[in-house]
Amino acid sequence: MDILIRHATIVDPASPHHLQNADLLLRDGHISRLAPSLTETAAQVIDLEGLHLSPGWIDLFAHFCDPGQEQRETIGTGTAAAAAGGYTDVLLVPNTAPCAHNKSTIEYIRAKGAASPVQVHPLGAISKNTEGKELAEMYDMHAAGAPAFTDGWNPVQSGGLMMKALQYVRAIDVPLIQVPDDRSFNPGGLMHEGIVSTQLGLPGRPALAEELMIARDIELVRYTGARLHFTGISTARSVALIRAAKAEGLPVSCSVTPLHLLYTEDDLRSYDTNLKLVPPLRTAADRDALCEGLRDGSIDCVAAHHLPQDTDHKIVEFEYAGPGAIGLQTTFGALRTALPELDVTQLCALLGANARRLFGLPPFPIREGAPARLTLFVPDATWSFMEAANRSRSANSPFFGKALTGQPAGIITTGGVFLNTF
Repeated sequence: MDILIRHATIVDPASPHHLQNADLLLRDGHISRLAPSLTETAAQVIDLEGLHLSPGWIDLFAHFCDPGQEQRETIGTGTAAAAAGGYTDVLLVPNTAPCAHNKSTIEYIRAKGAASPVQVHPLGAISKNTEGKELAEMYDMHAAGAPAFTDGWNPVQSGGLMMKALQYVRAIDVPLIQVPDDRSFNPGGLMHEGIVSTQLGLPGRPALAEELMIARDIELVRYTGARLHFTGISTARSVALIRAAKAEGLPVSCSVTPLHLLYTEDDLRSYDTNLKLVPPLRTAADRDALCEGLRDGSIDCVAAHHLPQDTDHKIVEFEYAGPGAIGLQTTFGALRTALPELDVTQLCALLGANARRLFGLPPFPIREGAPARLTLFVPDATWSFMEAANRSRSANSPFFGKALTGQPAGIITTGGVFLNTF
C-alpha cells in the first residue's frame, strides 16, 4: 500500500533534507519520492499540523517479561506500547524465565517479535541466570542476534566477573550495559537516603551505592579498553564521573530515565508506588545535574526503563510494592516536558541516533530509495496519557491524566504502520 506523508519536517542530520519541510511517498516499504511538494496520490495520506519525521527511535532498556511472566507484559503488548511511543526498535533485558542467557532464548524472542512493525533486539545476559557467578554464552548469543549484554535489573556485583566480561566482549566489539548499583549498601532500602527518607520513615539507599559502582567500572574500562554503557544514572556525582571519563577518551556512555528528569525524592511524600524505582528518585540538585548532562552532551541517551508490574505488585503498601514503571508511550512527552529548550535534532539524537551508533544498529537515513523505518511525532502537541490509550498489559504509570508536551504520532517500518489517534 502506498502512503503519502504531507508537510513533514525532516529531522535527520544524515539527510540532505534535514530540517526541511517535505512530502514523502512510501511504496513497498521504501521512500519512493521525497520533495517539497508531491502531486501523487496514495491509498493512505498522513497530514498532521506540526508533523515531524525522523529515523526510527530506539529504546535500549525495556522489559517485555516474555517468556515466563506474561501476566505483566508480552512481546505483543510490549511492541504495541513501543509503537505508540514512537519506537521502531527496542532492546530487551534478559530477566525473563527462562533467562535470556543462551542462544535458544535469544532466537525465541527474535522469532516471536518478527511479525511486529517494532523490531525487538534481545540483550544477552552477562552471567548465567543473571546471578553474577559465571559468564554466560555471550559469543553464541551475539551470533544469534544479541547486540549487547547486560544482567539487566541484576547488575554485576563482582568486579572480577565484570572484568572478565569486558575482556570477553572486546574481541567481538559490543558494549556491556550496567545499571550502576552496589547492592551491598543497605539492600533493604526503599528510596534515596536523605532527609526525606528520614522524615517518611523509609529505609534509604545512598547515592554512594551508585557512584562507587560507576567509579569501579570506569577503572575496569580503563584496564580492559572495552565499551561500557551505564543506564539509569541518577546522581550529580555520576554525571561528573562519566563526563570526566569521556574527557579522558574512555569508551563509556550513559543514559537516564525520563522519570528522573521530572520527579525527585519529594514526590514520594504521597507514597505513590509507581514512583518506587531502581535507581531511586534523588534530590532536586541531582535532577538538575541530569538535565544539564543532557544539555551538554555528557548523557548520550534517554531510556524508558519500561518495567511492567501487575496490579498485585503495585496496589500494596510502599514497602511491598515491586519497583519500576511502564514508560514507552510517555518517554518522548516526559523528555520534551522536562527540557523544552532542546531542539528536535537533540531530541531525536537522545531517542534514536545515539543509540544506533552505540549499539551498532543501521542508521536508515531519510532519502529516496532508502528503507522506511520512520518515527512520526508532533513536538509541540499537548496531550494527556489516559488509561484507555495504554497499550501495555500493565498500568503502573505515574503519568495517567498528566499533561505532557510532545506527542508521538506513530511509526512506519517495512513491517507495518502504526499511527496514534489525534
